[in-house]
Amino acid sequence: MLEIREIDCYYGEAQVLRSFSLTAERGEILCLLGRNGAGKTTALKAIMGLVKARRGSIALDGTELTALPPHEVPRHGVGYVPQGRRLFSDLTVRENLKVGLMARNAGPAVLEHVLGLFPLLKERLDQRAGTMSGGEQQMLAMARALCLDPKLLLLDEPTEGLMPSMIARIRQSVLDLKSHGVTTILVEQRVDAVLPVADRVAFAENGRITGVVTPAELAADRHMIDRYVGI
Repeated sequence: MLEIREIDCYYGEAQVLRSFSLTAERGEILCLLGRNGAGKTTALKAIMGLVKARRGSIALDGTELTALPPHEVPRHGVGYVPQGRRLFSDLTVRENLKVGLMARNAGPAVLEHVLGLFPLLKERLDQRAGTMSGGEQQMLAMARALCLDPKLLLLDEPTEGLMPSMIARIRQSVLDLKSHGVTTILVEQRVDAVLPVADRVAFAENGRITGVVTPAELAADRHMIDRYVGI
């Protein structure tokens, strides 16, 4: 499905990712954990082409993504929900979703499927995105990305600043996507919020993947969380 092999990424001359390698299978929920500055967000941006890999390969279902301009990556089935949501706050819910539909020329059936996952949004189609609560905006950001009808969904800190009830909704949405074969890479700091849905957990440290374990293995050795995520 997704194969990242030995990529190096830089901001200017400062290297952020070093021989970064990671794989994700179809329908898998992969949680990427690590301290601030470990390279988690940069890895997602590299997949999207927003940060170019100077070395290595990023392939999705055999299609090489590293040579594509950023606006072409979503057309190959990659949805991205960045940290901070990045909605068009002056546009309505309906208009934000239309932006997502346009990326791959998705039709009404895709929109109906997405609204089925987020029924609250169906009641708010004519509401301006900027007037919604933080949790509702996060749902809209996810829904807009899903309007691409993606194979792969990248979520960067989706539970940040949300109350427990909204975190539970986001978590259930990720599980619903898994049942439809969507692969999700989930970057998080709130470990306990995402471990119940993860199939595997990868740890990033100093721009590299230093270990990949199952949630059961992590539960048996919580010292890994202290080492890679703890302060």
